[in-house]
Amino acid sequence: MRGLLAYSGLTAKVRAMKGQLLTKEQYRAMAALESVPEAVDFLRSIPTYSDIFPDMDSEDLHRGTIERLLAGALYRDYARLYRFAGIKQRQFFKLYFMHFEIDILKSCLRNAAAHQPVPVGLSRYEDFFRSHSKLNLAAIGTAATTDEFIESLEGTIYYPLLAGIRDSGDGGHFDYEMALDLYYFNVTWRAIKKKIPRREQDAILQGFGTKLDLLNLQWIYRTKRYYTVSGEAVKKLLIPIRYRLRSSQLEHLIAAESMDEFFSVLSDTWYGAQTKAASLEEKPDLEILYGVILAHIHRTAARRNPYSIATLYSYLYFKEEELRKIITVIEGIRYHLGAGEILDIIEKEESGGNTP
Repeated sequence: MRGLLAYSGLTAKVRAMKGQLLTKEQYRAMAALESVPEAVDFLRSIPTYSDIFPDMDSEDLHRGTIERLLAGALYRDYARLYRFAGIKQRQFFKLYFMHFEIDILKSCLRNAAAHQPVPVGLSRYEDFFRSHSKLNLAAIGTAATTDEFIESLEGTIYYPLLAGIRDSGDGGHFDYEMALDLYYFNVTWRAIKKKIPRREQDAILQGFGTKLDLLNLQWIYRTKRYYTVSGEAVKKLLIPIRYRLRSSQLEHLIAAESMDEFFSVLSDTWYGAQTKAASLEEKPDLEILYGVILAHIHRTAARRNPYSIATLYSYLYFKEEELRKIITVIEGIRYHLGAGEILDIIEKEESGGNTP
């Protein structure tokens, strides 16, 4: 009863917004288009995206611009749900918002390091960020060098983190991004346990903890397949949080001397069991495994706990997946893939959206 009273308005709002997620028919229609401008016009015809894209020349429709403009749809949905939230529920929103900050910071850091201009569309979100964040989007977006970018963060929680790496003289671009990611993961993990009501923690930890495990699995896999990295070096790069993966299992995965051995060890973990349950290949694509498991967790958590934070977390997850799939379709069109090829890519993993 307590959850029903606290979440009835939010749950109703989420259900209405979920009904506006793109259908498979809409993905098929967009995939059949012949140019990026046509795809953008198609999105403009959909109410949830009609106000996202300003009038732009075709040459301005590169991937980075489209990604940043599409993020506006996510920010708008976040703001709509935030307005319906009570004091306790807003604790979750504040935690989730750091995810937006890290995304913006890494994007602007890359631009500064490459001496590129401010991303198109960033200034459109200054009011939104001003309401929830101490970041100065105008300053970080116009930083022309890494030093300027770091100085633009003075007065925020991120300044001492990145300034410390810079002042050590040992940091590169990878180190800055890794530091931001690890800071976000650690702060969020601790805050979930401290600030989220105990009765709702499990559903949130399940989604977030599983994500961290899967990111570690992906990183170990990539270092083994594409690089020559010592075991000790790999350990230093992992997220120092364990959810369903035991430390001993990680040790064995890192020590695996071949890909066959890696997947053999993986098969004995909880994630190996999920691979079998999802009828994936014995040696699954870990990107697909990531999507399948997280989609299942978020969908199940929202169904079992409709009047809880799990409903909010699930919706935001699937909204982000929708944006990822839109980008996949648009990039497929840009590189002249056939509609069937594009749909094969986005349908490999069950990642949410409406059913036909």
